[in-house]
Amino acid sequence: MTKPDKNSKSIARSLGEFVGHLWFSVTRDVTSEKHEVRRTIEEEERDTSVGKVTLRRTTIDEVEIDRERLG
Repeated sequence: MTKPDKNSKSIARSLGEFVGHLWFSVTRDVTSEKHEVRRTIEEEERDTSVGKVTLRRTTIDEVEIDRERLG
């Protein structure tokens, strides 16, 4: 049997995280929803004195629906 890696998770830990995700999705508030409409990513590489640098801009457009206010 090999010795487990320091950063590896146990099966019990992984199962607990999975159940936690399920619990969150079942108990979350669904009165407001967010829908991502568009995601724009602009990326540019530049040479500098310390090497290449990547400049990145991410723009996310969302629509939020408040179901309580809609009636």
